[in-house]
Amino acid sequence: MKKIILLLVLLAAAAIGYQQWHQQQAPAERKARPVPNVVVYKAAIQAVRDEVEALGTSKAYESVTITPKVSDVVTSIRFDDGQIVKQGQLLAKLQDAEQQARVELARIKVRENTREFDRISSLVTSKTVAETERDRLQTLIESARAEVEQAQAALRDRQITAPFNGRLGLRQVSVGSLVTPGVVITTLDDISVIKLDFSVPERFIQDLLPGKIVEASAVAYPDKLFRGKVVSIDSRVNPTTRAVVVRAEIPNPDGQLLPGMLMKVKLIKQNREALLLPESAIIPIQNRHYIYLANSEGVVEQRQVTIGLRSRGWVEILEGVELGEQVIIRGILKVRPGDKVKVEFKEHFSFLTAEEAKTTA
Repeated sequence: MKKIILLLVLLAAAAIGYQQWHQQQAPAERKARPVPNVVVYKAAIQAVRDEVEALGTSKAYESVTITPKVSDVVTSIRFDDGQIVKQGQLLAKLQDAEQQARVELARIKVRENTREFDRISSLVTSKTVAETERDRLQTLIESARAEVEQAQAALRDRQITAPFNGRLGLRQVSVGSLVTPGVVITTLDDISVIKLDFSVPERFIQDLLPGKIVEASAVAYPDKLFRGKVVSIDSRVNPTTRAVVVRAEIPNPDGQLLPGMLMKVKLIKQNREALLLPESAIIPIQNRHYIYLANSEGVVEQRQVTIGLRSRGWVEILEGVELGEQVIIRGILKVRPGDKVKVEFKEHFSFLTAEEAKTTA
């Protein structure tokens, strides 16, 4: 029994001695631990934009399918595929010999009835011919003039012209083709200005004012931004999608944009300034957000923040950070509050691209 008690006393003494030795060694180990490097970003105010993104389809400012009004044979084609034409320029002619003859015949009737009217008028003055005869000739003259106008209209129907300035599409008929109303001869689009229709959720209706700036990009021109303005908003919200169609107009003097293109659209709600941090600085814990700061002594501090806009890898900070404070954006997993760290600064970069910054300015 005495041996057992003695053994227990020795074990207890050994345990106490080991604990005291470990406590003495722990500070030494912590001192020997290397100071971790972290990358920090100095909190700063930057220019930001509140924007709504959507997909839109480009349309010509004016667009029409060129078709004949009457049935007849094509006798002449006066345009090339893709040609730029002016309003009123002749594009094609249909067979019109009969219509020209009718115009000439109606003009002859006008001339003959006019001569007879002049002759009768002098006789009416001398009471040789009744006034009713002069009235009859006046009616014939007016009827013949109407025939001239009718024949000229039929003749014009066989001359197919451009209704406005624009670029023609591909030719769909040949000389000698028999065409009828509805047969496509070609297409005509005015693309000097492009209409861009896109849908925006109804919650943004209060921001949809004519004159708002839009920026659009197309797959064909990935490095170029096309800028325009909102010109109109649809009068109805789609009850299925709860979205409203917005129309913008984009100048297209070089004709780079074509009707039917799918375009990515950004509607600029407003330009403003805000305190921004890289998204990598945010530590989400349940429904809250935190950051790590490196204070002036190089010690890590944890702080809760309130965030706002979140876009392009950036986060707007509404509360919790002051200008110039050093926020850790890289190396967060290596440190804890109270740790000593070695600070490296991140070079400044902007939330906006160079092109967008020009627009904001």
